[in-house]
Amino acid sequence: MKVELLVPDAPPASTGDAGDAAAFGRALDSIGGALARATRAEDSFAEGSGSLQDAVYERVRADVALSVATATAQRATQAVQSILNMQV
Repeated sequence: MKVELLVPDAPPASTGDAGDAAAFGRALDSIGGALARATRAEDSFAEGSGSLQDAVYERVRADVALSVATATAQRATQAVQSILNMQV
């Protein structure tokens, strides 16, 4: 019996640089930018120069980004707590 290795069609996905500490800062800046865009869209609507659709769309985008960041932070906290609770 001859067993052949499976070769994927696509190249393996890069895992990124796990040691990139600036990635967290860039993610926070991105969320801050989304919140700022939402605020500007809401202000434009309040002034009469923007549409309600744009204001709602930007707010939802910012809320989703914030929810993802919150969930990620909670998962990271749980992982650190699990590691700290291990007996050596």
